Amino acid sequence: MNIDPETGALILKAQLQPWQDAIENPQKTQETVLQRLLTDYAKTDYGMQHSASNIESIADYRKAFPIATFEVYKPLIQRVMAGDIGLLLCEEPIGWAITRGSTQGESKFIPMTPTDMGQRISAGRAMMNYVAASGRFDLFDGVNLNLNFPSVVGKVKVGEGELEYGYSSGIYTKYVSTFTPIRSAPTQDEIDTIGGGTSKQDWNRRFELAYQTCKDQNVTLVGGVCPTALRFGKFVKKQYGKYPKDVWHTQIMTLGSVPGINTKYQPALHALYGKAVIREIYGTTEGMFGQQRDEKRAWTPNYDLFFFEVVSRSGVKMLHEMKPGEMGSLVVSTPVLPRYRIGDLILAFEAPYFRCIGREKWWTPLRYAWDEFNTFNLNQL
Repeated sequence: MNIDPETGALILKAQLQPWQDAIENPQKTQETVLQRLLTDYAKTDYGMQHSASNIESIADYRKAFPIATFEVYKPLIQRVMAGDIGLLLCEEPIGWAITRGSTQGESKFIPMTPTDMGQRISAGRAMMNYVAASGRFDLFDGVNLNLNFPSVVGKVKVGEGELEYGYSSGIYTKYVSTFTPIRSAPTQDEIDTIGGGTSKQDWNRRFELAYQTCKDQNVTLVGGVCPTALRFGKFVKKQYGKYPKDVWHTQIMTLGSVPGINTKYQPALHALYGKAVIREIYGTTEGMFGQQRDEKRAWTPNYDLFFFEVVSRSGVKMLHEMKPGEMGSLVVSTPVLPRYRIGDLILAFEAPYFRCIGREKWWTPLRYAWDEFNTFNLNQL
C-alpha cells in the first residue's frame, strides 16, 4: 500500500493521539474510563448486583465491586454460555476467545463483544508508533508475516445458538489487520482452514503455508507470539537451509505472550531475523493492555481503554501510582470483566514503563532476577 508521508502522518496521529494523551494524564484518563465502564456494567445483572449506577468515585468502585479471579468468574461465564447473556454483557457476544492451558491446565473461554473487539485493534499501536517516530512509511509497502494460531477453531453453544471460538492471537491479527494499513500474509482465513491442532505436524503445515505464501514477498513486519516466531525461524533453517534474515529484510517485530522478549529472547530473534526493531506487546485473552512505544524495553499501558489496578505489598493502588522497582498483581477492568485479577506480576519502571515478569507465583521474581543476571540486563530499560 503506497501512502505518502503527509497522509500517513495524519492516519497515525488519529490512531495514536488518544494513547499519547492518556499517558500524559493517567489519573484523569482512568477516572474517565471507569465512568465509561460503569455505564455499561450498570446494564448487566452483575453490575446491578454491585450498584454500578450509584458509583461516583474510584473509592466507591473498590467498595462495591470485589476483586475476582478467573475461578470466580468461571461459573458466571458458563451461565453466559448457557444463554444468560445479560449476567455479564450489555451487548450480544460476537465470538469467544480461548487460550491454551493458562489456568490450571484448562482453556479459558472469554466472550467478545463489539466494544471489546473495537479495543483489540490497539495491538497495532506499537507498529504505528514506530512508523510515526521513524518515518518509515515504506513498511506499509510490505506485508505482515502471519504466524498466529487459528482465529476459528470450532463453535460453542450459546443459549439456543452457536458462536465461533478461536485463539486470541489469531483473533487479534484478523481484526487488527482490518484497521491497519498493512496486509497480513497468509490471511487469517487461510490459517483457519488448517484447523486448530497443536501438534508438530499442524504447526509445520502452518509454517509451510507461511513460507510459501511470503517467500517472494516483501516481509517488513513479523507480528504475533514470540515462541512461534522462534519456531518458524528454526523451521525455515531446517527445511530450506536458510534463515528468515536471508529471505526477508524485516523492519520490525511486534511480539507478545512471554516475558523477556527484549532481553532473554532478543539474541535468538536477531540471529534468525536480523537486526529488526523489536517491540513488545502485552496482551492476553481478556484484552490488549499495553505495547512498547520506543527503544526503552518495556510496555506502556492503554490507559485510555482499560482501568488498571495492582495488588501490591502496600495494598491496592492504581497502576500509574506504582513506584519504580515496585511489583504487584495486575487487576484489570475490561468491558466484560470488572476488577479481574488476571494472574500476572507487573514490575514498574520510570513512568510510564512496565514489564510483566510472569505469572503470579512465588518463584516468578526469582526467575526474573536470574534471567536478568544471565542476560546482563540487570533490570535496566
